[in-house]
Order: sequence, then C-alpha cells, then structure tokens
Amino acid sequence: MKLNIVLYNPEIPQNTGNISRTCAVTGAALHIIRPTGFEISDRTLKRAGLDYWDKLDITYYDSWDDFEEKNPDAKCFYFSAHAEKFYHEVEYPDGAFLVFGRETAGLPRELIEAHPDTAVRIPMLPTLRCLNLSNAVAIAVYKALADSGFEGMI
Repeated sequence: MKLNIVLYNPEIPQNTGNISRTCAVTGAALHIIRPTGFEISDRTLKRAGLDYWDKLDITYYDSWDDFEEKNPDAKCFYFSAHAEKFYHEVEYPDGAFLVFGRETAGLPRELIEAHPDTAVRIPMLPTLRCLNLSNAVAIAVYKALADSGFEGMI
C-alpha cells in the first residue's frame, strides 16, 4: 500500500525528523507544506531522520493552495481533535493522503469543516490538549498498513 503523509506548517524539527523516518521505513511519501518553524537543513531534523534521508520520497509546497494544485485528485484524510469520526473507523485507500496540522494549532478549522466525511481523530482523554505529532502520524500510518495486511513488508 502506498501512503502519503502531509505536514501542514510543521513547527518542531524533531517531530518532522521522526516522521521522515516513519515514512522511510514504511515507504510512505512525505509532503511538507511551508512555512515551517525550522530550516530543512536544521541539524536536529537531520539527526532525528538519521541515515534515511536518501530513502525518503519528499515534496515541498509553498502553501495549501500549491499542494491542492499539484495533487488535484488526492484522497485526503484530515486528522484533527475537532473531527467527529475516529481514525480506526475508516479504510484508507491505496495512495491516501493523511494530513496533519501544526503542533501548536492543528489544521485550520475551515479545512476540517469543508471535509467532514474525511476528517478523523485519534481518541484521547478530554482533559489533555493533544498527542505528539510524530506519534499521531505513526498511529495513522500503521493503522492504514494493517488494513492492507502489511503488504510488501516484513
């Protein structure tokens, strides 16, 4: 199964580095929408990704509009604490784009409201703010891969 991970304005280089490693070991493509809260050459970003940068399929976009223009047929699933549906209630198709927001603000509310059928959330206790972004991505990626029976993986 081919997956695409989309990071909308990521802010913390260590999270993006960890996510890049998850993408590399699962064969998922990584899409980063600028602006970011760090330079891509940031040492902590590279360190978190370790030696997998050459195995990573990564694309950068200047804005959400740029992403949509270059991926007009993308089947997107928007991860947000404000979504109604749980992430495990969805079957992610081959080529799905799993979209995650910034660490401090998540995805823009209007994006979630515009796509209620494909907005999903990872459950957590109501008294806490959010799950770490790299953990959320890993949960979503491995749920989608489990649905496909981990095809092509060892």
